[in-house]
Amino acid sequence: MTGIETRYALADLERFSRQAFLAAGADEDTARAATRAMMHGTSIGIDSHGIRFLPHYVETVARGRCNGRPQMKIVRRFGAVATLDADYGHGALATYRAVDLACEMAETHGIGAVGVQKSSHFGSGGAFAVAAAERGMIGVVMCNTDSFVRLHDGAARFHGTNPISCAIPSPGERPWLLDMATSSIPRNRVMLYQTLGKSLPEGVASDSLGEDTADPHRVDMLAPMGGAFGFKGAALAGMIEIFSAVLTAQQLSFELAPMFENLDEPRDMGTFVMAVRPDAFVEPHAFDAGMRRYVDALRASPARAGCRVLAPGDREWQEADARVAEGAPLAPEALKEFETLAARYGLEVPKAVDG
Repeated sequence: MTGIETRYALADLERFSRQAFLAAGADEDTARAATRAMMHGTSIGIDSHGIRFLPHYVETVARGRCNGRPQMKIVRRFGAVATLDADYGHGALATYRAVDLACEMAETHGIGAVGVQKSSHFGSGGAFAVAAAERGMIGVVMCNTDSFVRLHDGAARFHGTNPISCAIPSPGERPWLLDMATSSIPRNRVMLYQTLGKSLPEGVASDSLGEDTADPHRVDMLAPMGGAFGFKGAALAGMIEIFSAVLTAQQLSFELAPMFENLDEPRDMGTFVMAVRPDAFVEPHAFDAGMRRYVDALRASPARAGCRVLAPGDREWQEADARVAEGAPLAPEALKEFETLAARYGLEVPKAVDG
């Protein structure tokens, strides 16, 4: 965050987003789902995957890459497994539908897994894992993306950032939440740092020759997670590639059209969603007690000097509480894009909290 960012009420950003989608020709379900997913990122401080995507998403609907009025359907079903054809709809709508289906199957079978075909970019995977956790399920979500990450010791793009998310119900508090890319940093962090004029950490990105660079404007690819042990991040990305693309018969990362190019062509993206019902394995009180012991012990674990041990999700949920009260920051460049959208569709731009 920088001093030049102005804050906006979450409700105003949500309103503007839904109106923009509807004005571009999307149906209500698409507008609601895409906005919900973006606002998850914005509300918990993951601004690289938040409301800043709105202009791009609206453009994908207007240009035809994303079907704003999809007719999604189940095309295969086998016990607790199903495949959902997303009809090239928005990735958020497709993934929320997959979560609902996975949870319904988990209610009956204890577990449910859904592969999604003909989807598109969904934003922050944590939004969908949390949706499962809010229904009492353990949610796991993964997706491959267009090629932007080199292999360990590689000098060319191969995998996408290939994110994986997991949310687990935790008694008396919000879910334990893992939401991570298998690259050293998320791809959109590079674009965010370009906007903010900030240098990247060392060793997370490479130029066109595969050499490390901290200049976000020179980045041609990202390093896999793990630094000197990047073979671990590359292998994890490969596992996600197989679950998301091979298992759904969709495009591999190096076959996908780049996210910001050819916006009039669908991308044939795949997603994998799984829901697990805890009380299918153990009594509810036993699961809750185990989570409580684990999370309490984790937070009480000795910390290094000047540091504090947090459970996955703690930082994000703390930020969510702050942003409900204070609003969310929006960089000047993003606001200009919002103003362009407003002028195109006759909308009212959100007003700053202190404006």
